[in-house]
Amino acid sequence: MSWIDWDHNAFYHRCLLRQLPRGCARALDVGCGAGSFAAKLARRVEQVDAMDQSPTMIDAAKIVVPDNVSCLTGDFLRHELAEESYDAVFSISALHHMPLADALPRMAAALRPGGVLAAIALPRADLPRALPVELAAAAGHRLFGLAFAVAGCYRKEPSHKDMPVVLDPPLTTRAVRTAATALLPGARVRRLVFWRYLLTWRKPVSPA
Repeated sequence: MSWIDWDHNAFYHRCLLRQLPRGCARALDVGCGAGSFAAKLARRVEQVDAMDQSPTMIDAAKIVVPDNVSCLTGDFLRHELAEESYDAVFSISALHHMPLADALPRMAAALRPGGVLAAIALPRADLPRALPVELAAAAGHRLFGLAFAVAGCYRKEPSHKDMPVVLDPPLTTRAVRTAATALLPGARVRRLVFWRYLLTWRKPVSPA
């Protein structure tokens, strides 16, 4: 691992936390990995359910999360979840491992009316359209890496090597946007610089 290599997922934790709705009492972290985001989420939410299909990741998560986090081993697409039971559903670097047509409706169903879905995932490179962003990301990665190495932040966790990796994500950001808005009208998708996109959606509240 290069000394300027750094954790892009951890870098975007604050971006996800900014999507947290007011008065959030219960949240779900889909694909929680080693639990670092779930631990941060637990400081702001009464109850967090952190789910990952890897027992290795769940074991690592149990070490770092506080008592108000429940760690669940299971495949999100098959795990039984009560409908409308969460105020927020989050996911970081897991959505590109699942078919959007299966994952997004399940996430939406788990949300209470007014609840928020926020996911960060990896897009497929959209060349040559996205070439300026790719070049900026490559240059920024090195510059930020140098600064983060000096500051001692955003280091990759020891468990990073055990995380599943998709070397060639199936969908570009444009394709994700098209699919997401068809599945969840009102969804917003935007490309982030460091090889990620952000998908957000608020579940409509039915009129009284």
